[in-house]
Amino acid sequence: MITTESKRGRAALMVAHCAGMVDLVALPLWVGMLIAQFDFDPQQAGGLVTLFLVGAVVASMVVAPRFRRLAGRRFAPVAFACAAAAFFFAAHTRDFATLAALHTLGGLAAGTALSITHGTIGRSSNPHRLFGLVQLALGVFAVIFFAATPKILAAIGGGALFQVFGGVMLFASLVTLFCFPHAEARDTGAARPTGPLPRAVWFVVVGISCMTLTQAMVFGFLERMGMDRGFGAGAINGLLIAIGLINLLPAVIATALQRRLDPRTVVLAGAAVQAVLAITITWSTGFMPYAAAASVFVFLLIFTHTFAFGLLAALDPSGRAVAGTPAMVMVGAAIGPILAGTLVKLVGYPALGVAAILFDLAAFVLFSRLLSRKAVAPAGGTPLSSGS
Repeated sequence: MITTESKRGRAALMVAHCAGMVDLVALPLWVGMLIAQFDFDPQQAGGLVTLFLVGAVVASMVVAPRFRRLAGRRFAPVAFACAAAAFFFAAHTRDFATLAALHTLGGLAAGTALSITHGTIGRSSNPHRLFGLVQLALGVFAVIFFAATPKILAAIGGGALFQVFGGVMLFASLVTLFCFPHAEARDTGAARPTGPLPRAVWFVVVGISCMTLTQAMVFGFLERMGMDRGFGAGAINGLLIAIGLINLLPAVIATALQRRLDPRTVVLAGAAVQAVLAITITWSTGFMPYAAAASVFVFLLIFTHTFAFGLLAALDPSGRAVAGTPAMVMVGAAIGPILAGTLVKLVGYPALGVAAILFDLAAFVLFSRLLSRKAVAPAGGTPLSSGS
């Protein structure tokens, strides 16, 4: 039996995580390509990406409560194959309505596979460490993606991005077909929870959703923002590669600091710092402050989310909360592109910074509720210890 502790099982989870989270990596190229090469306005481009993310959210909301009854090795490969088909078809059309339908279908399929992947990680012996490992894989994937994809788009055209997405999903389908691990039952020392999720789970879920909304708003328009300010394609592509390289670090650092930092403090600080970075990116007229803040913008969310994932796994050992991670991450990300496109169209890029302040303030307030030890007592009734 392939388990989450085996090399094959972990490799499959890394590939599945990278494929399912491709939107986190590709957002700036995705939105920029739809505007520059498909001639959609910012609102339309953001709307298409939003439809993909809405599909992922809906899928996750359906799958997460049923995770314990699903056979991951059967569902994940089929879901990734369906996502691949949707993207391959999208590469051959420029009709907005057709692209909208395909984006929605692709999101439903990818979200299903990603929910199963994250639920399986949550049932491993050390969810924080394993999630850090798959986040590291996502960082490696981002470097390769940003190094190769802009050149492919320049040589072939905008539709090539959908072919790249389709290829990633097809590869994930094949890997999960043969190597996807069995979801183990963790020994938590407490009876398996079957009732409502602890209240603190919802503080984390909604707070992280606010942070991913800010992430999607700002990062999704990062490339267009830089181009419209005259920074040049070379500088922007170099920045994207640098972001990919920097994103190799947060998962490693988060894993090393697992026992040294209280996850409640990490998520609280993450919301505050994200607001500062978002303001710097959206209000800067010079390349250096824009690039400096952008280079660590994704780093911050990956680092914070790794601790949030471990916190959720401790609060709900059943795996239900972490199986809903795609919904948690993408419900904010789904709103982000269409909201950002509307703000940019009506007001301009600085409006994204104002919106970021509001959403990160909401996240900060929610995370502050976790500082009560009573609020973070997990399902078994034992208060959560620092650095758990």
